Formats: sequence, C-alpha cells, structure tokens
Amino acid sequence: MQATKRFSKPLLTGAALALAFTLLPATSAQAQDGQKDFYRAEIVILQRLVDPAAVEEQMAGKQIEPSRNVAKSLWVEDASGRRMSDLKLAARNELHLGRAASRLENSGNYRILAAAGWYQSFPPNYDGSPMRVAVGDWLTGAQQKAVEGHIEIDRKRYLHVGVHLNHWQDGPAPEVSAPAVATSSSPETSGAEKTSSIADMAEKPQPVVAEPAPAELVTWIKETRRMRSEEIHFIDSPTIGVLVFFRKL
Repeated sequence: MQATKRFSKPLLTGAALALAFTLLPATSAQAQDGQKDFYRAEIVILQRLVDPAAVEEQMAGKQIEPSRNVAKSLWVEDASGRRMSDLKLAARNELHLGRAASRLENSGNYRILAAAGWYQSFPPNYDGSPMRVAVGDWLTGAQQKAVEGHIEIDRKRYLHVGVHLNHWQDGPAPEVSAPAVATSSSPETSGAEKTSSIADMAEKPQPVVAEPAPAELVTWIKETRRMRSEEIHFIDSPTIGVLVFFRKL
C-alpha cells in the first residue's frame, strides 16, 4: 500500500499567516513612505454676482505688479471657453468641494468659474511653481479673461497657498469723433468744385479707427494662507473668492 503524505490544515494556515506577517511590515512601510506626503488638492474659483459699480473699493487706478513668467497652467480658458491645464483634473462631481460649490451656485449669489481637483505629492520644503489661471467672461476690448493671475502651493512645516488673482472688466468705451470735413481749398478751385468735393466727403466719410478699450481693475486677491488638511478654507475679495481643500492620503 502506497503511503500518502498528509499535512494538517492548521499547519498550512499557520505557515501562511507567518509568511504574511513576515512580509506585511515591509510592504506597509513602503506604502506609507510613498504616500505619507501625497494629497488630494481641490480649488474652486467663484465670482460674486454683484454690480462692480456697487463695490466700495474702487481700484481702477491701482498699480498692478508685472505678471510673472508662469509656465504651468492650472485652469486657463480661451475666448471660446476651451479649457487647458497641465494637471490631470478630476470631474467636478468627484470633488469634496463639489457640494459646497453647488450650494453657492444654487443660492443665486455666486457663479462657479473653475472647480479643480488633482492628486500630488507635497513633501516637506516643497517649493511649488506658480500655476496660471484665466477664467470668467471674455473681455473683447482687452482680449483677455475677466479673472487672471496665478495660484501657488508650497510646503514648509505646513501647506501654504498663495492666491494672486485680478478681476477685470472692460474699460470705458473710447470716444469716437466725427470725421473731419475739409473746408479749405486752393485759390484755383471754383465754387462748383468746392461744393462737389464737400458733398462727396459727406456721402463717404472717412472711417474712424477706435482703439480697443483697456481693461479696468475691479478687485484683486493677494494673499498667502496656511492650510490645514480636512478643512475648507475661503480666500476672497468683494467680487471673487477661492475655496481650498486638502486631504492627506
């Protein structure tokens, strides 16, 4: 009779558990090292639906800092509304801030201009690059978006978000002067010729080329704030605001 080897089930189970617990600490440590500085970042840019003329803080004459050379785009829209971004952005309905954005929008007092969420590692002493923002209405006269600027995320001991956004509107329309009509003539010009020349110019006035209306500053946000994970932070001005949320993974 051929002998058969038999192993008890508890012995196999014990060996498997021992092997699993032997491998688990190293695997967990590797996962924690790879994700301890990994965050889900969310930013919502909104506009208050108020008449810019009603804003008490008149900023039309404020001096604007020269624009920084920003190579990275967070949320940039062109004249047709097409979005460009260098980040892999999540859909708005996937954001933790999605509900807050919807409540603000449904109140009728706010308009959501951008809702961005992405995953990124922010290790200690992380010096982030500014990310360009261009959203809102297209200003025909200035050939730009109404809200432009950049947002920057750094981490020293804590995460810090710097918001530098300008809210613009079309400037006053340029004055259009009536085409000038020549009244002087040479001595040799007869009266009939004068009348004919003036009549021709009246029928075919010279076109007046108007310069595009420059953009006029309404308000701005220039603020850097320390962020806590799992908390919603709100940075605002009289006409625009930014919601920020971080979740550590």
